[in-house]
Amino acid sequence: MNIVIFGAPGSGKGTQSDKLIEHYNLFHISTGDVLRDNMRRGTELGKIAKGYIDQGQLVPDELIIDLLAQVLDENKENAADGVIFDGYPRTIPQAEALEQLLADRGTQVDAVVGLEVPDEELIKRILLRGQLSGRADDNEETARKRLEVYYNQTSPLKAYYEEQGKYLAINGLGTIDGIFDLIRQELDNL
Repeated sequence: MNIVIFGAPGSGKGTQSDKLIEHYNLFHISTGDVLRDNMRRGTELGKIAKGYIDQGQLVPDELIIDLLAQVLDENKENAADGVIFDGYPRTIPQAEALEQLLADRGTQVDAVVGLEVPDEELIKRILLRGQLSGRADDNEETARKRLEVYYNQTSPLKAYYEEQGKYLAINGLGTIDGIFDLIRQELDNL
């Protein structure tokens, strides 16, 4: 089962991904984690990505697509039971590229878990995460820019996946376990 976890910055994608990974034995690909790792290690991709991320912008599609192909190909055995994509796709061209990437490997996206959270709660969560993790990009100005980018560029994916019958709208307010129970109920009904 291949799942895309979808939602605005701060909606709980990483938290719920951890629970999905454990429950369904999925391989986790967080483009944010992979990009941050590359930035920390000072790779060429990391340097390029840092320039975009520091401005609250999305990293160009071709860099992300190449990165994903590499991660999938290096982890075939780990991904045998399925993959959870966290932070990807973020645009319709990326969704189309993911479809092709998976089709080339004989598989597909089975479900898109959409965590829906009001903006002010998202800002609160991002600022708290920044305080706890020390992530430099978790400040109010960058958070608001990231939300603007999300609404302009990423939110059209909801309609894209709804048309395919793959979008599962999940109320992202509540306890971590309560939200996970809602997700699990939806996925178990597929």
